[in-house]
Parts: sequence; C-alpha cells; structure tokens
Amino acid sequence: MQPQTLQIATWLLYLNGFFALANFMDSQMEIGYIRMAYAFGIPYGLIVIACHALGGLLMANELKIGYYLALVAGFSPFISNFIIFRRPLGGSFLNAAFDIALVALLLHTQSRSHQKVWFR
Repeated sequence: MQPQTLQIATWLLYLNGFFALANFMDSQMEIGYIRMAYAFGIPYGLIVIACHALGGLLMANELKIGYYLALVAGFSPFISNFIIFRRPLGGSFLNAAFDIALVALLLHTQSRSHQKVWFR
C-alpha cells in the first residue's frame, strides 16, 4: 500500500490530466495557446497529457517510470507558463496552488523513500 502522499498525487495526476486535455482543446488556455502559436505545440500538448495519464497509472502500479513521468507532468505547468508568460507562475492563484501541491507531494520525503524501496 502506498503512502498517503503518493495516493493523493496519483489522484491529482488523473484530475490534472483531464484538465490538461480540456486545456489542449481550448485555444484560450495555456496548452491550447502553445498548440496554436508554436510549431512544437501539438507534440508538447500530447506529451503533457500522456505524462499525466501514464504517470498516474504506472505510479499506481508501483513502477519507477510512472514516478518519473509524474515528475515531468508535475513540472509541465511551470514550463507552459514560462513559455507563455516568461514566469513560472503565470495563471491564477488556484491553478498555481494545485501545481505546487502536486510537485510537493511527489517530492515529499515519504514519497521519495517509498518509491526508492518499493517501486520496480
């Protein structure tokens, strides 16, 4: 059984993955804007969505690659905001709070020690 930090991070990955998909479809949102404005936008958006979905799924099945994909997915909103706004915290306060919470849960000492010992 995984610690509470990893369980909450897994649920946040699934939830953020859904919103990343909706974000990808809407050209007014961050990933949608990147999709429309830059040549690398479509692959970038699909990679972000896949990292959220696969990171949550593989991390729930205790695979190390899932943890690393989850870390990429956790830092992807900061990268998106930096591309658009030239600062890592670009959107609303609520979005930033959830992004920071996901990264904090993944990098928590309990999460890191559990994945080092139990993930294969």
